[in-house]
Amino acid sequence: MNHTIRKLSSDETPPMDLLLLADPDQEIILSYLDRSSVFLMESEKGELIGVYLLLPTRPHTVEIVNIAVSEKFQGQGFGKKLLAHASETARSQGFLTLEIGTGNSSIAQLGLYQKSGFSISGIDFGFFLRNYPDPIWENGIQCKDMIRLSRHFS
Repeated sequence: MNHTIRKLSSDETPPMDLLLLADPDQEIILSYLDRSSVFLMESEKGELIGVYLLLPTRPHTVEIVNIAVSEKFQGQGFGKKLLAHASETARSQGFLTLEIGTGNSSIAQLGLYQKSGFSISGIDFGFFLRNYPDPIWENGIQCKDMIRLSRHFS
């Protein structure tokens, strides 16, 4: 399927329903949304396939703070394409490191990120217990810890 990835324009509304697939707390999403660059993946018919947000966090470092593929399009390689686009965007903007975090229970995402060139760089133990009011369960595992991954560009 043909698709395009473009930056969200300032007069467009970010796709909250899609962002909530990756982060279940709208207040937390709103806390980083305005500081992030939002990129949309759309089909040739204009259907929304996916989204990712890039947020500069430290000098020479940018983080993918949210990445999601519409449930209708999951399992078709679009997440990998979004990650590749995010990497190329970060590199082209002069960043040396691209980071991403995911829950300890996000088994498929951990595999995808490592296959896409990211390496585990740390664990924030108890992150989801401290920052989310309701327990998060995925794959029969309670999401407690944030697994941090990074990709370095030379």
